[in-house]
Amino acid sequence: MRKGVLELCILSIISKKDVYASDILGELKEAQLIVVEGTLYPLLTRLKNEGFLNYRWEESKSGPPRKYYTMTEIGTKVLNDLNVSWQDLTKAVNKITI
Repeated sequence: MRKGVLELCILSIISKKDVYASDILGELKEAQLIVVEGTLYPLLTRLKNEGFLNYRWEESKSGPPRKYYTMTEIGTKVLNDLNVSWQDLTKAVNKITI
């Protein structure tokens, strides 16, 4: 379940703007979803290989070039589907627990 929620969160973050992996980790941390690099990078690679994300390299003012992630059209559709599923799930759980 956490994996699916994490995908939803990561795709949502990337859908707002092009982001660097540390930006994603920062937003997740702010939301109190602690994710380590060893979890994030394989997930980003899988999402890219499935065609949901693209990336580009940009030179950094300090240090090596950075990989910035962007959404693809397919990724946007998947995000929309995940949002619908999330709303359905929270509605069902709320019926039982509230």
